[in-house]
Formats: sequence, C-alpha cells, structure tokens
Amino acid sequence: EVQLQASGGGLVQAGGSLRLSCAASGLAFDDYSFGWFRQAPGKAREGVSCISSTFRSTYAVDSVKGRFTVSRDNAKNTVALQMNSLKPEDTAVYYCAAVYDYSGSCILRPEEYGYWGQGTLVTVSS
Repeated sequence: EVQLQASGGGLVQAGGSLRLSCAASGLAFDDYSFGWFRQAPGKAREGVSCISSTFRSTYAVDSVKGRFTVSRDNAKNTVALQMNSLKPEDTAVYYCAAVYDYSGSCILRPEEYGYWGQGTLVTVSS
C-alpha cells in the first residue's frame, strides 16, 4: 500500500519559514516524481512545486519562485518543501503527491498524480 505522510505545517508569522516533509512508503521512490499542492479555503487545489526522479529537475509556480524550494532524499524516501518569506496568501492545506516519472521532468497537473498524502495545514498570520 502506497502511503504519503505530510508533516511540518503550523502557524507562522508573515516573513517566517516552515519546512514541510513528505515521507513515502510502498512505492519505488527513486522512480517517482513528487509534487506539492495546496488548497486554500474556498479555492481550488493548485500546484506549488515539483521535483522529478532521475534528473531531479524542479519546477515552481511564479507565486512561490525564489521563496519555496523543493528537494528529495532518495536514501530516506522523503521529499521536502522549504518555505521562506511566507505570506498570508500562502495559507492553505498543503499536500504531497506522487506520479511515476516517465519523462525525467515533473508537472503540476493534479489529475496526473495517482497518490496523495493527507495534507498539512499552513497558516500564515499577518
């Protein structure tokens, strides 16, 4: 059974930092790309950042570029999202997700991801 366990959310003031972690089990970790998505109250789920498998290429949406950094540790089967300079508009439930990497690059289309974690809440106060 594939499990993705996201953690690290919490309450932080604007300008602060948080580091989210996603622990994966039940899949061939090295063969999968991982994405971070978020969903704010009343809004649709949106992609934030992703990292591919072999080439570890990354992608981030414009709203978080320069502030968020995605990384992976294949030895520990974990994916991290370092979030700096947080803004109130970053408040959301953050989800990690996994998709088999056929291309060596990652995408942020949620419909492509077959495995999802349970989400961790990030609240940024102004």
